[in-house]
Amino acid sequence: MESISSADLKKHLYIIASDEMEGRETGSEGQKRAGKYMISEYKKMGVSHPNTIESFYQTVPQEYLGARRGKTYPESENILTFIEGTEKPHEIIVLSAHYDHVGKNKAGEIFNGADDDGSGTVALMEIAEAFQLAKKAGKAPKRSVLFLHVTAEEIGLVGSKYYVENPVFPLANTVANLNIDMIGRSDPENKGKNYVYVIGSDKLSTSLKKINEASNAATVNLELNYKYDDPNDPEMLYYRSDHYNFAKNNVPAAFYFDGIHEDYHRPTDTPDKIDYELLKKRTQLVFATAWELANREERIVVDVKSSR
Repeated sequence: MESISSADLKKHLYIIASDEMEGRETGSEGQKRAGKYMISEYKKMGVSHPNTIESFYQTVPQEYLGARRGKTYPESENILTFIEGTEKPHEIIVLSAHYDHVGKNKAGEIFNGADDDGSGTVALMEIAEAFQLAKKAGKAPKRSVLFLHVTAEEIGLVGSKYYVENPVFPLANTVANLNIDMIGRSDPENKGKNYVYVIGSDKLSTSLKKINEASNAATVNLELNYKYDDPNDPEMLYYRSDHYNFAKNNVPAAFYFDGIHEDYHRPTDTPDKIDYELLKKRTQLVFATAWELANREERIVVDVKSSR
């Protein structure tokens, strides 16, 4: 966990959310450039793709992406990396974040998407490195961990939907999904606090929320805010990020989020506005929770009936 540093997160994010990536719109050359950078970094770490596929890419076909607001999108790719477990390799923890964003507006302004979801993208990379370093030190996880960088979240959670319909490991073997979507900023009501919103952690499994809370207490001790778990929440955020495609298939899921801030879906969501120390702590929390899920004796179970 100590390998997860604000300096590394910053280094990666200034590249992922640079103008060179042109806002990472689904299927765009800029998004593909970002993906190539991510894969090059994984190769440096010695982290490869699952052996059930031939490369780091899971292609999402153009016809599957469809049209949104009259616009069609070229084929795009989910990017998958994998660390195999030692004792229960067929049980999989999936960590997800979307690496697409919304591209440019008609005036040519780039929407860099540093927080949305550059922050989750680089968090996943750092968590993978921490697992890989543990493996090299002889402490590989007991269960396997899949790092799933999904595409096409911004056009309707399409990349994660494609994955759950075409999983590279059976969904029945997927223990849990930890989804990171915007963890680099603070919303107005939490400015100056060490906090994170955790959404959906008790919707399917009572164990997942308890494990996340215990992992938090043992490590970074963030304020865990459950505001958006309210079923009457007008934002309905539980249904609005990639974890939901896992949850609706009965996979326990938690969504880590920083709130709605003034630069959300604006050209001003840039890497200079990220709180890198807070991003580090939130990333460490997700790592600690994933580590416990991967190493505990018993697999967590679904023990809450989904209302939807």
